Amino acid sequence: MILPNLYKDKPNPRVIELLDVLANQRFLQPEDYLYILDHIDIQGYSHLCTLSRKVTNESYGKDVFMRGLIEFSNYCKQDCYYCGIRKSNNHAQRYRLTSAQILECCSEGYRLGYRTFVLQGGEDAYFTVERMETLISTIKKEYPDVAITLSLGERSYEEYLRFFQAGADRYLLRHETASPKLYKKLHPESMSLEERMLSLQQLKQIGYQVGAGCMVHSPGQENKDLVEDLLFLQHVTPHMCGIGPYLSHQNTPFAEESSGTVEETVTMVALVRLMLPNCLLPATTALGTLDSTGREQALLAGANVVMPNLSPTNVRELYEIYEGKICTGDEAAHCRGCIQRKIEHVGLSVHMGRGDSLMESNVCL
Repeated sequence: MILPNLYKDKPNPRVIELLDVLANQRFLQPEDYLYILDHIDIQGYSHLCTLSRKVTNESYGKDVFMRGLIEFSNYCKQDCYYCGIRKSNNHAQRYRLTSAQILECCSEGYRLGYRTFVLQGGEDAYFTVERMETLISTIKKEYPDVAITLSLGERSYEEYLRFFQAGADRYLLRHETASPKLYKKLHPESMSLEERMLSLQQLKQIGYQVGAGCMVHSPGQENKDLVEDLLFLQHVTPHMCGIGPYLSHQNTPFAEESSGTVEETVTMVALVRLMLPNCLLPATTALGTLDSTGREQALLAGANVVMPNLSPTNVRELYEIYEGKICTGDEAAHCRGCIQRKIEHVGLSVHMGRGDSLMESNVCL
């Protein structure tokens, strides 16, 4: 349990004090972040969520930005030990959408009101820089008012640049963990934290709105590792930050490891909100998989992005990074309406525009 004191009834005034300091000055010392994670109790958790929602309201109001997610390929050359679409998972049923299918998803999404499309896939060599350039430029030509977000893993600087020049606006590349030791535990030797950090730096230099982010409760993770994530994000100031729980998959080396919890994940979301009030923070589908109200809990603690699925229903369950993923059988219109009702039920508002980040910093690693 990463939050060992969360359900203790006795309040800890020091946690409350540190959270108030963070809300006012936007940063703490490493030992203070660690103290919060080691000692936060239910009163501190409630106070944190209240503070983070207040900060979100001051920056973005009650708007929650809708992104249309298109998971277009589950082929991947990488072999991350926690991921269900890892190269070595021979049980995975592989698929990739054609350009025509992806464009059809965009057409349906535009009709439903989406003005950001998130093109996400494994590191699939089939989608060469030329194919992606053509796809990106075609989408931009047909829908010039739409933002295109890419989530394609690690590519070369030249590829990042050419995607940007073709019309891509944003790039999501979660760092997963800022702890070198933990990164090695989660990934094969062919991957390195240094390469991931270099990619994030290059993306910022090119001019993308850049998204980083980490897993919570990944195998072997300790609170000191989460502190490293907070310090990393505090320094890099990404435009977007995807924080989600680790969820196990039976066809990975970590099949027997326990999954994260909503409370652990929401704690990190809320802390990042206090640090980076202008950052965009998704309420992830993984949270909704853990708990039917998981995404709403994150929204009430400072998250302000949701990404309903526009992928064809016959492939959604195949993009199985983790098991038990929700909404795999819902049509795009149903997903859109369902999440809107959930957002409005907790007193927030749906925003269907591009929803660009208010972050202006270009700090590099």
